[in-house]
Amino acid sequence: MDKNIFKKGINFQCQGSSNCCVSRGNYGYVYLSKKDLTNLAKYLNLTTNLFEKKYCEFSDGYLHLREFNINGNCQFLTNKKCSIYAARPIQCRTWPFWEENMNAKKWEGELLDFCPGIGKGRKISASIIQKKINREMKNDKQIIKEEKG
Repeated sequence: MDKNIFKKGINFQCQGSSNCCVSRGNYGYVYLSKKDLTNLAKYLNLTTNLFEKKYCEFSDGYLHLREFNINGNCQFLTNKKCSIYAARPIQCRTWPFWEENMNAKKWEGELLDFCPGIGKGRKISASIIQKKINREMKNDKQIIKEEKG
C-alpha cells in the first residue's frame, strides 16, 4: 500500500456503472464474514443456513456469494442495480478503497479504466480512506472458512 496516493485525499463518487458487481480479472468473488452472512439473511428474511445454501458456495476454503450466470454478474444485480444495497457485504461497501488498490500503478491504470467513479465527485479525506481500508482488512480476517470434517 502506498499512502502517498491518498494522503491528500482522492476524488471519488460512485457512478452506478455496476462494473464492480461483475467478475473481471482479479476481481471476482464477494467473500462473506459471519456479520455479512447474518445481515444478508436477515435482510432477505431467511435463516443464515438457508441463505448460505441458496446464495453461497465455498471456493479455496472460503465462503462467497455464488455468481449468478456465466458472465460473472452478481446474483443480486438487477437492471444494473444492487437489490441488496442496504445490506451489501463489507467488501462491496468499501470498494474501491481496498489495501491492494492503494498504489499509483493500480489506481491510475487498471482501476481508472474499470471504475468510472475514480477522479469524480467530492474529495474523500485520507482519514476516511484509511478507515475504509481498515474496515475491509478487519473483515478479510473474519471471512468464513470451510469446516473440514
